[in-house]
Amino acid sequence: MQSLNPSWKNNVHFVLVEPKESGNIGASARAIKNMGFTNLILVNPVPLTDEAYWMAWASKDIIENAEFFEKLDDSIKDKALVVGTTRRRGSKRGAIIDVKDGVKRIYEVAQKNKVAILFGREDKGLFNEEVEKCGYLITIPTSQLQPSLNLAQAVLIVAYELMRCEELEDFHMSRQFYVNQTELNKLYDRLFILLKKIGYIPENPDIEKRIINNFRHFFGRTGLTFWELKMLHGFISHLEELLAKIEDQSN
Repeated sequence: MQSLNPSWKNNVHFVLVEPKESGNIGASARAIKNMGFTNLILVNPVPLTDEAYWMAWASKDIIENAEFFEKLDDSIKDKALVVGTTRRRGSKRGAIIDVKDGVKRIYEVAQKNKVAILFGREDKGLFNEEVEKCGYLITIPTSQLQPSLNLAQAVLIVAYELMRCEELEDFHMSRQFYVNQTELNKLYDRLFILLKKIGYIPENPDIEKRIINNFRHFFGRTGLTFWELKMLHGFISHLEELLAKIEDQSN
C-alpha cells in the first residue's frame, strides 16, 4: 500500500537531546536512513568525532545535513506534534503508549504536518521539563533482565515501527493540518491567565504546574487544527469580555 502522501517521511524529525556519545549519533543517523528517513536534529550534542562518521556508514549525509540547536524549544517550535520516548513510567510523565500504537498517531499527523520525536540522554533520558513539552510518550517493551536500550537501538525500533505504518491497509488516517508549538504556547499563555483570573488555578506552584501540564498533554496528544485553535481563542476572548463586564459592574 502506498502512503497517501509519499513525502510524509520528510515531515518526521528525530531529535537527539544532549547525546553524550559521538558514536551513538552516527549509529542513530544510520538507523534513520535504514528506514527511509532523513531528518536528524541534535540538541546540544557532544562534538562530533571520526567515530560518528564511521558508525554512520553510508549515512554520512544524514549527519552533514543535521540541524543543530542549543535549546530544545528552538528545535520544536515549528512542529505540530512532539512525542517523547521513555523507559521510565509514572503518573507525572503523562500519557505513555506502546511504540506500536504510538507511531500510528505520528504517521497520521506527518501526512501534512511536521512531527518531532525526542530521544533523551544515554544515561538519564529526557528530563521532566522536557517530557512536559510532549503531547505523549512512547515506550518500547523490553526484558526486565536488561530493560535499557542503547540510544541508536531505540531510534531504529521507533523508525522501523513508523515505517511499517505504510503497510497497514486498514489504517484510517486524518489528513488535517495542525498548528505548531509556537501557536499552542500562545494558547496556553492565554488559558493560564484566564484560569488564574477565575480562581481555577490555586496559589500553589505544584498544582498550578500540574494543571497547565495536563492541558499541554491533552491538546498536544491530539493536535489542534487551525479552526479549533481559532474557536478556543474565541472562547477565551468571550470569557475575558464577560469577566471585564463583571469587574466594571462591581466597581
